[in-house]
Amino acid sequence: MQEPLLGAEGPDYDTFPEKSSPSPGERTLAEPLWACFLQPIGAGPGVLVSRSDPDGHTDESAASVFTLGSAAGGLSAMVLNDLLGRKLSIMFSAVPSAAGYALMAGAHGFWMLLLGRTLTGFAGGLTAACIPVYVSEIATPGVRGALGATPQLMAVFGSLSLYALGLLLPWRWLAVAGEGPVLVMILLLSFMPNSPRFLLSRGRDAEALRALAWLRGADTDIRWEFEQIQDNVRRQSTRMSWAEARNPHTYRPILIALVMRFLQQLMGITPVLVYLQPIFESTAVLLPPKDDAAIVGAVRLFSVLIAALTMDLAGRKVLLFISATIMFAANLTLGLYVHFGPKPLTPNSTVGLESVPLGGTGQPLATPSSYLTLVPLVATMLFIMGYAMGWGPITWLLMSEILPLQARGVASGLCVLVSWLTAFALTKSFLLVVNAFGLHVPFFFFAAICLASLVFTSCCVPETKGRSLEQIESFFRTGRRSFLH
Repeated sequence: MQEPLLGAEGPDYDTFPEKSSPSPGERTLAEPLWACFLQPIGAGPGVLVSRSDPDGHTDESAASVFTLGSAAGGLSAMVLNDLLGRKLSIMFSAVPSAAGYALMAGAHGFWMLLLGRTLTGFAGGLTAACIPVYVSEIATPGVRGALGATPQLMAVFGSLSLYALGLLLPWRWLAVAGEGPVLVMILLLSFMPNSPRFLLSRGRDAEALRALAWLRGADTDIRWEFEQIQDNVRRQSTRMSWAEARNPHTYRPILIALVMRFLQQLMGITPVLVYLQPIFESTAVLLPPKDDAAIVGAVRLFSVLIAALTMDLAGRKVLLFISATIMFAANLTLGLYVHFGPKPLTPNSTVGLESVPLGGTGQPLATPSSYLTLVPLVATMLFIMGYAMGWGPITWLLMSEILPLQARGVASGLCVLVSWLTAFALTKSFLLVVNAFGLHVPFFFFAAICLASLVFTSCCVPETKGRSLEQIESFFRTGRRSFLH
């Protein structure tokens, strides 16, 4: 048996290579930005849950344990977010993250790799629930959209960085490299204050005032903002009762956030990313596995950057509409191409997609030089771009913006739990549907969900651009008039 980190890589260990408005104070933007760059710990190194072996086979076990670990992380956030607070919960995620990477680096068997992936998934689910809430609670309304998109930006950047390192390092040393961001996160967070809103909800008013003054800068008058937050906290009980949970101003924003997380996953982003290379092979796209990871990462990075730069200018709903429209067109194109387009030249060697029916017997055969084979590639990149510039980052941001303070910690964890359980169920059922009905059926389903998301956004999702969290809560409590004025 090969010693951890030593010797040549044997076939038994050929697993898991990661392919993977400003106030006068200068610190109003700069200091909250620190928190946003912590996301690579939870979502960056572990965001690509798929893996291909030298033969191009996708490891479903890796995807399954990561998504289940993330769901468990969301479940734990329902308790830790309010028990420890947002900051300490994020710092706590370093424990399973570091343990997970250590297990993968020193793995003596496949079960240790799966356990390591489960722990890093747990850390990812925990940070996915805590970081958006923390960022929204410390940011000012004018820059909250940009800062809210930055964690997603750093997640994609973390994935690309590990993909680049994976070209140079063996997979064991790549797992060791994952420990680096954990240490950086602990170091940076030790300089950050707790969320003023969380501190006020725990009766630590003096500490909350100092935290807000640190975040806004010494030259900024924070009295009005502090009084607004304090007044909102005093109107709410520390713990939400069942009677309060049945109140429309409490359950409406929670339902909106849950439905958005549910729709986000039903649009198909997780199975598309997990089975990207098999999908390409089944649609006659001749693209080396290393190339698809790089292209997807670059497209996602560019798209999230667009969202970060435009979210506070165009507004959340505009980007949600554009995002869903692009994804609808892309999914419809992929479904039509698979159903009516050319077949691949050779039978698929990909696990789970061998029996994919690509259409009738009269379909033309694709050749490597055929421009028609670019259609699924372009459509898939458009789908990923549409997701990354709208429904990807904005659902996380809106979750942290619209949830009421007294339910924010528990409800954000519930949203992550629902999201990852949906991703798990969709990923496991994807191949079953493909083998039973054809590869075009899931894409038509995803297109229909995109249409449903357009209707839901129009009818139910409020525009939160430029509003304080207290104004957003007032909207759900008393109606649109008080929200707008």
